[in-house]
Amino acid sequence: MRFLPVSLTTILVELADLDQTLALFASLEADPIDGVEETVPAARTLMIRFRPETITAQALAANISTRDLSAKIAPSDKLVEIPVQYNGEDLADVAELTGLTVDEVIQRHTNSEFTVAFCGFAPGFGYLVGGDRALHVPRRQSPRTRIPAGSVALAGAFSGVYPQNSPGGWQIIGTTPLKMWDIEREPGALFQPGYRVRFVDMAKAAIDVHTPQQTSAATKRVPSRDDAHFEVLAAPMPALFQDLGRFGQTGQGVSASGALDRSAFNTANRIVGNPSNTPCLEITLGGFSFKSASRAVIGVAGANCVITIQSGEQSFEASPYAPISLEPGDVVSFANPTNGMRSYLAVRGGFKVAPVLGSAATDTLAVVGPDVVVAGTILALRHQKESLASVSIDEVPAFDLPKAGDVVTLDVVLGPRTDWFTQKGIDTLTSQHWQVTPQSSRVGIRLAGEVPVERKDSAELPSEGTATGAIQIPHSGQPVLFLADHPLTGGYPVIGAVAEYHLDLAGQIPVNAKIQFRPLGPFAEIAASKTAEFSGEER
Repeated sequence: MRFLPVSLTTILVELADLDQTLALFASLEADPIDGVEETVPAARTLMIRFRPETITAQALAANISTRDLSAKIAPSDKLVEIPVQYNGEDLADVAELTGLTVDEVIQRHTNSEFTVAFCGFAPGFGYLVGGDRALHVPRRQSPRTRIPAGSVALAGAFSGVYPQNSPGGWQIIGTTPLKMWDIEREPGALFQPGYRVRFVDMAKAAIDVHTPQQTSAATKRVPSRDDAHFEVLAAPMPALFQDLGRFGQTGQGVSASGALDRSAFNTANRIVGNPSNTPCLEITLGGFSFKSASRAVIGVAGANCVITIQSGEQSFEASPYAPISLEPGDVVSFANPTNGMRSYLAVRGGFKVAPVLGSAATDTLAVVGPDVVVAGTILALRHQKESLASVSIDEVPAFDLPKAGDVVTLDVVLGPRTDWFTQKGIDTLTSQHWQVTPQSSRVGIRLAGEVPVERKDSAELPSEGTATGAIQIPHSGQPVLFLADHPLTGGYPVIGAVAEYHLDLAGQIPVNAKIQFRPLGPFAEIAASKTAEFSGEER
């Protein structure tokens, strides 16, 4: 058992195999450790997020190192049958790789009973184990940029079904008409950890597939124009509802998402006296405009941009970080920011927005959360009076906002896979300035440097949990800094992670700024300390 640092609040436990991983996961579920907030199982690792004010990483390692990993997980009584048309693009390649005929590949796949070991990558994506060992094949050398939803695929010891259109490098052997992820279903993921799975060849069995009806746009409640509302006039980039994130859904492969600049999000709510975690609009790169149909008080925090209010024949500039009073008919417009990337718009009382899986955060990768906000959207307002506090008139930005051309220094915790890289590669990461490219998004900041980060070899990493702030290094050697909408698991080594206190700053770094990574210390495994365990409990 190895204990590897991920960030200041997360560790990675590396185990011998999947059986040990699932045994440890079951042990922590049955006998939880105070201070542990979330666990993400993967092929042979368990990523654990904890509260450092409650327990230290060393104390956590000490507790885990005493757990019994010999217990086998009892099979679930839930069996899911997946009808498949075995017509995948890689079916012939899989046959060649395995030395089997196409018919033999299909037969071995359908004769196997699989178990959902864990979920990750995307909502509803289950990693299935227990299939015929003859079907163990490597990922494709060149991943596809788009794999259709319902694709049945193989990679290494795993089988799986892509729940939505997404990039991927697994070998596609067929397709299923079943919907693997449906937010209208309870639970949304057809595959849950522990479920047993069998694949059925549709060419040889008469199968009546019942696909659930999707909720049509017509059945969704559209806010009435008679209600208090804002009408969106312009949104060059769709605005997104965000809160502090969606937690507790990792079992379905759903990550937290949430506001990229949490300090600005919280500030916007304080400005208008809202309770904490009231959903706000996250506006990227300005250009956003709306018309108010009623009296309202708004607050804006985050990116430094000019806010213009058109009130009848008069026009004036309003200040961020202070309450702004609106009258019916007022038009509010955001200019492009001079510093920073994202602004947060709060309205006193809050927006009427329905939570999805317990949160109003919009996850752009997983496509989970409220609809995106575009021109023509009607934003209904709440006028609740309870729980409101006084407006705040003395708010200021939490940090200096960066602009294009700036060099932004981010503190980094090295790990968990720093030892997969040469010393030259580590030096390259920490000494070179990395330019933020236009391909960046809420999923991650794609960086470009003159010298790529050098790995020791081209070994394949089994999928493992990834944290917000992780710096993943793909084969190109050009880093990707994961932001809030990153996939729950990943297959490229992570060389380090941005310290949590710099994540808000990372969410405001614009294209063409540069990043300097500053390690907080050398990479080192976490030692399980009994002394640390006692001091952690005393705190």
